[in-house]
Amino acid sequence: MAFDGITIANLVHDLKRCLTDGRLSKIAQPEPDELLLTVKMSPERQREMGIKGGQIRLCISASASLPLMYLTQENKPAPLTAPSFCMLLRKHLQNGRIVSVSQPGLERVVILEIEHLDEMGDLRRKKLVAELMGKHSNLIFCDETDTILDSIKHISSMMSSVREVLPGKHWFIPRTQEKADPLTLDRSAFLELVFSRPMDCFRAIYTSCTGISPTIAHEICHRAKGSADLSTAACGEKTKEAVWQAFSEIMDAVRGGNFTPCIVYENNSPAEYASLLLTSWPAASRRDYTDISALLTDYYAEKSRITRIRQRSTDLRKIVSTALERCVRKYGLQRKQMQDTQDRDKYRIFGELLNTYGYSAAPGAKSLEAVNYYTGEPVTIPLDPRLSAGENAKRYFEKYNKQKRTWEALSALTLEVKAQIDHLESVATALDIAQKEEDLAQIREELIESGYIRRKAGAKKVKITSKPFHYLSSDGFHMYVGKNNLQNEELTFKFAAGNDWWFHAKDMPGSHVIVKTEGKTLPDSTFEEAARLAAHYSKGREQDRVEVDYVEKKQVKKVAGAKPGFVIYHTNYSMLISTDISEIERLEA
Repeated sequence: MAFDGITIANLVHDLKRCLTDGRLSKIAQPEPDELLLTVKMSPERQREMGIKGGQIRLCISASASLPLMYLTQENKPAPLTAPSFCMLLRKHLQNGRIVSVSQPGLERVVILEIEHLDEMGDLRRKKLVAELMGKHSNLIFCDETDTILDSIKHISSMMSSVREVLPGKHWFIPRTQEKADPLTLDRSAFLELVFSRPMDCFRAIYTSCTGISPTIAHEICHRAKGSADLSTAACGEKTKEAVWQAFSEIMDAVRGGNFTPCIVYENNSPAEYASLLLTSWPAASRRDYTDISALLTDYYAEKSRITRIRQRSTDLRKIVSTALERCVRKYGLQRKQMQDTQDRDKYRIFGELLNTYGYSAAPGAKSLEAVNYYTGEPVTIPLDPRLSAGENAKRYFEKYNKQKRTWEALSALTLEVKAQIDHLESVATALDIAQKEEDLAQIREELIESGYIRRKAGAKKVKITSKPFHYLSSDGFHMYVGKNNLQNEELTFKFAAGNDWWFHAKDMPGSHVIVKTEGKTLPDSTFEEAARLAAHYSKGREQDRVEVDYVEKKQVKKVAGAKPGFVIYHTNYSMLISTDISEIERLEA
């Protein structure tokens, strides 16, 4: 998940094809650290690319948290008053022609060389340099001699001892790390550079070479059929040669512009992306692209959506966690009080024995030896010497009755509080599963119905549009997964037929999974895939394996008075299954 030098090489390859000979028709700065360049493509490029309207936009972000550069058709609103950096670019580059797009080596740097007419009508050239280097990212405007005219971020000597980025200073790429250009390495230099470092093989590769991310380094080791975690000292000549061949194969692809961008998914969430085929991941978990800009747009949009849902659910998570902590604390105190009543029958027996043998107790005695006629064993009964035997018996019966009443009351209360804990844990799991705003709306509605949130005065019940996840098994059977308790209830008791199969993680909060049989017998592979869905969409989703119960839906019963989605069943099968669902086909809801 790195915007590395190889990704930038892929981007530069596409930019050359699209932007060369294009003219800058608009320059905007929608964010303090972002430029949006609208380029009118040359007629030749328009015909080649087949883009309607003949214009395309280049977005360049120098954000410290997410430096990015990609082609897009979408526009962004710009401020009414353009910042000074934007005004300077408009003054010099408006209607300028893009002469070239280049990348020095595999550095995370893109240079746009632009030809324009100055105030005197003379042809001049300027450079717009995008440095996409994490927190050091910047956009720098230079003249033909690499003298800085301005930058989107000014870096003084007080901020950096390596390089000043200020008007009038000379622009250069700082060499802060001793890394080699992988495009120029030959076999002997590569082997010497990488295998002289005492560390893991993949780490030695990306710390030795510019522009190679840990993801690509892992891919090199995988293609060499070696372990990425294998120490360089443990690599024999055969392994070294295999690593070199894999490295050469990737560098040849970069030099030749043979890029195969892809995103790899883990449990239906984007895990990594790269401009080269990631063979170290299963093919079923990979989505291939022909355009790196489209990949970047989709990848970061998906990541942004996940982050946004996480942020939007913060208030619900706080309500649930607060209520859960309170219930757990209450449950712990109640269980302790119940443990304190475990000896209640002893006091009843003491009272009965005193009524039977109390006549033998001497006045002022502190104890009485008697035989427990229930067990035949001798027992010593403590006495209050100030009270008679009858009064001591009465005191023991009162203590017994008090503890009996406490135990009976707590028995009902602990069941009630435990049900609240189970319900709140299931809501917390549903919040982890939620992927859309409407999913959160349904969870909020459940919390309102359960009394954890008050409905605002005059507010109407929200119309629910959230739908269960829909998957297709490898054998063609439709599988449905509830996202929360309300959907679980709907799926199990209104959607599923009696002969459909029902799956749920054993003894933990999670989704109900329904497999529609359509009167057919399910093959083993479908049972396993449905069980993996139940394992993944449960509290145990971070575990490698989870035990899952499954049964025909007609065996599942609703508990009277229970919260939505809470059921009982007595005859079931179980299996221990992986939580990985990356190879199961998901259909659009």
